[in-house]
Amino acid sequence: MENAGEIMADDELPGLEPGSDTVAKLRERIEINEQRETLTAAQCRLLDQSAVIFAAPATKQDAAYLPRELVQVTLPHKNPGNVPVWTRSNGNLTVGIQPGMNLTTRDSYGYPYGTVPRLLLFWITTEAVRTKSPRLELGNSLRGFMAELGLNSSNGGTGAKRSDARRLRNQMERLFRARITFQGTPERNGQSGEARLDMLVVSASELWWSIKDPDQTALWGSWIELGDKFFDAITAYPVPADFRALRALKSSALALDLYAWLNYEAFRAHRSRKPRFENWRQLHAHLGAEYARPGDFRRKAKAALRKIKTVYPGLKLGDKQGGIQVLPESWPAIQPRDMTIDGTCKAV
Repeated sequence: MENAGEIMADDELPGLEPGSDTVAKLRERIEINEQRETLTAAQCRLLDQSAVIFAAPATKQDAAYLPRELVQVTLPHKNPGNVPVWTRSNGNLTVGIQPGMNLTTRDSYGYPYGTVPRLLLFWITTEAVRTKSPRLELGNSLRGFMAELGLNSSNGGTGAKRSDARRLRNQMERLFRARITFQGTPERNGQSGEARLDMLVVSASELWWSIKDPDQTALWGSWIELGDKFFDAITAYPVPADFRALRALKSSALALDLYAWLNYEAFRAHRSRKPRFENWRQLHAHLGAEYARPGDFRRKAKAALRKIKTVYPGLKLGDKQGGIQVLPESWPAIQPRDMTIDGTCKAV
């Protein structure tokens, strides 16, 4: 059988400009597809999602959103452990998280960390933007909610410690009970100040799901009500993303963070018509400070970036060394609310 990459020239790829970055990505995917027998199951799933995303542009139904501030400074990748407060900074913006407490046991719920709270935040922000309401319905079935997040609820009905169902419930408690603080040092008319915003993520909730039996339908629907300040913050300037890509990258907290940040930087570069660049030291500070050695972070980030390229057709990167350069030809995965069809931007 002839090689697909050899029999298909650039000008034979319908709708694509010969020599374009999109063609190069498509060729790369074709070559990978021919080697599927040597790929892991996770790599095959990523490849399948890539084919879907490249074949059809994202629609409104594919849109997901994340708070701009939590794109600039991200949640922990690993469990911070028993510390009174966890912080991360990016320039003059710092995020601080304090864990909630179980009033029955008087134990800390702990910090939200890893991939699950990131997927939860995407879902929460997306629903808040869509419904324009701080009260969000989670549904009557745990399996149904997990499917919306792209998580697997098949655990044999055991509720095993490592199952997605138990992990989701644990991270929901950590996130929903947490208090988040944004602190910055804004400048106005040449004067510097200090701004701070304390927020409860969720102010009220009812959860009726069974961890051991995700299929079980509860008599009452589960719901959460976001804290007023948190609701206002996450719906003010949400960063758009493609939920199909999030599901493809769901196994890596760093890949999810980097993907969200690239969407934000693509919008900024496209709007300003100037490339955006951050060096590895800056990226390490606000995306992966848990890595003790910057070299380890750089290696992991480059591996995550290779995955992101396969599910982000509109991303155009420059060749500037020492970091990541996002070119103004880039497009966000989902067209933002303040960008017109022709790519120009409305006043914000």
